[in-house]
Amino acid sequence: MLYRVCRFLLNVIYTLLFRLKAEGLDNIPVSGPVLLCSNHISLLDPPTVGIRVGRKVHYMAKAELFAFKPFGAFLRELGAFPVKRGGVSKESIKLSLHLLKDGHVMGIFPEGTRSASSEGGMGKKGAAMLALRSGAVVIPVAIVGRYRLFRRTVIRYGKPVDLSAFRDGDGTDPVGRATDLIMKRIYELAAGKPRLPV
Repeated sequence: MLYRVCRFLLNVIYTLLFRLKAEGLDNIPVSGPVLLCSNHISLLDPPTVGIRVGRKVHYMAKAELFAFKPFGAFLRELGAFPVKRGGVSKESIKLSLHLLKDGHVMGIFPEGTRSASSEGGMGKKGAAMLALRSGAVVIPVAIVGRYRLFRRTVIRYGKPVDLSAFRDGDGTDPVGRATDLIMKRIYELAAGKPRLPV
């Protein structure tokens, strides 16, 4: 219930302030494990990725945010779980795999850190590893726009990325090659439509 209420309120706020528009929502499976792999341009991105999705989206969040227990409990209700600074812990990986194998949706930013470049940054291998180990469907996501007040921001959900060629582990560095393909699909989405109105 709390998740649905917060999603509704954030939808209203993002629509009013950033004229948020979502494209390609029908590409997201209505059931089964899903990884929403997005570019990362702002601290505002996690709500953007999830608020138009009909299913609850789970995220990793910095462990420090959970230090104040009432706020930590609130974040957990919203689908977030802690990850330690300096890298993803084994516990976080196990929890991510557990969520996916139970058929949930996770939002993840393969770049790891925010990138202001239109070409984004290098993708880290965590998203591809989780997808290959869990069998989750990977949906590339592109946030287009800069969250300028009362200017259009668009979030695009692409068609599933076919990772079948990497699931058997053949060839050199299948996780790395899967990561490259995911990042390629994200940047194609970001660059694939006409320039937004200013």
